Amino acid sequence: MKAFKKRGALTHFQILSEISKQDPHLKQKDLAEKLDITIQAVSENIKTLIELGYINSKDGRSPYKITQKGIDKVKRDAISLRKYSDSVLETMNHYKTIWPAIASENLEKNQMVGLYMEDGVLYAHKKNEAATGIVIDDAEAGSDVALTNLTGIIDMTVGEATIINLPTIKEGGSKATDIDLIQNVYEKGTKNNKKIDKIAVAGTIARVIADKLGLDINIQFAAPQATANAARKGLNVLVLCVGDMTKSFVRELEGEKIKYNIIDGRK
Repeated sequence: MKAFKKRGALTHFQILSEISKQDPHLKQKDLAEKLDITIQAVSENIKTLIELGYINSKDGRSPYKITQKGIDKVKRDAISLRKYSDSVLETMNHYKTIWPAIASENLEKNQMVGLYMEDGVLYAHKKNEAATGIVIDDAEAGSDVALTNLTGIIDMTVGEATIINLPTIKEGGSKATDIDLIQNVYEKGTKNNKKIDKIAVAGTIARVIADKLGLDINIQFAAPQATANAARKGLNVLVLCVGDMTKSFVRELEGEKIKYNIIDGRK
């Protein structure tokens, strides 16, 4: 594509191509409409092409006639453009959309595998699943594996969020929090009795409560968005948040149509 690197080179090629059709009625207005540029731009380019000896014109007006030098240039540029287009098409013909997963067992190149979600992570194995893919290269168990030709639907249940609203520092903070209630909620799980997979916190008091209960904090930054994302991947999240921070979680979860339950964590 060296022929088109210079500024205006492609426009020159287009104008010469149109003029080479030998339409005696071709006007600058016609060229402007075909190339979607201004008449002024057409006029300036034609002036340059005349100076370079690629076209002939009486007083710079139509009818325009392409010279042999111009014909040779169009041929060279057309060949360059065709070679470039052919290389792009060749690349696209071999292009593959690639997806990563974790191999739950040793997998071989070109093997069709089943795909499944576990703890929000995509896995691939040799068993039949509703969703399948093709292994691009050998992969050992526990390593990442590149997949292509993904088809089907991955069987995945959307998770839930249990939000415990904690008192602000002005309301007493952790001292005014019902620790036993939170412990009980964590052990019992969601409203539908499903185990809690992740813990999200929002606010200093929430972190203090999690530490007191010995809960591992999994989500703490951009917690509303991260909570919704985890739930979309089938994980159930227990959210500890302070005061009005609850509203951010509610907006995000409702926007993603994820089920949630709000519990007052005050004594």
